[in-house]
Amino acid sequence: MITWKDVISFATHGNPIPDRRVEKTEEEWRALLSPEQFRITRKKGTEAPHSGAYCSSHDAGKYNCICCSTPLFDSSIKFESGTGWPSFTAPIKENAIKYEKDTSYGMIRVEVMCNTCDAHLGHVFPDGPAPSGLRFCINSESIKIDRNE
Repeated sequence: MITWKDVISFATHGNPIPDRRVEKTEEEWRALLSPEQFRITRKKGTEAPHSGAYCSSHDAGKYNCICCSTPLFDSSIKFESGTGWPSFTAPIKENAIKYEKDTSYGMIRVEVMCNTCDAHLGHVFPDGPAPSGLRFCINSESIKIDRNE
């Protein structure tokens, strides 16, 4: 299971190798995504708290990247954080997520992205529940649930 120490190591020393890569031009991403999905995933935006479709959802399934459909999170590790964004304790696989130090807005945080296509997902914090102690705070616009997996 991934820990905060692992997150910091990935953000500092390099990320795990993804299973595959998906790369598109900005125009190709714009054609595939809604304007809000594009703003969040490709321009590192954030949706308003408590506004996302998955904030209070507890449907079973896998949460996949909206851009490339890579499985990122499982509903079994989703929890109510009270922050206003869907929250997860761990990714489906260690190499599903890419981590980068984020110093925007005068804070130091760890940004999380899809490791397959570099879509901005949100941030990870060391204040989640056991067993990982992590809270992956994810924008609903950056994911889609697959209830068949």
